[in-house]
Amino acid sequence: MGPFEIAAIAIIGAFSVSAYKEYNKRHAHSATNAEVEALQAELEQVKQRVATLETIVTDKSYQLGKEIDRL
Repeated sequence: MGPFEIAAIAIIGAFSVSAYKEYNKRHAHSATNAEVEALQAELEQVKQRVATLETIVTDKSYQLGKEIDRL
């Protein structure tokens, strides 16, 4: 394989990579408003669940129960 063939392969490879990046940029999934709103609602539900779990875990009776279980 000569130097011209190696150069040609490198150039073709560079063009292929840039074309692939451009293709991915143009065909990236864009979310619709309905999808965004659904995800925001789900996120709010998850936040509420985490807040509830934090309340339970930081409760003194829960901590006392864990200490008793460890003994």
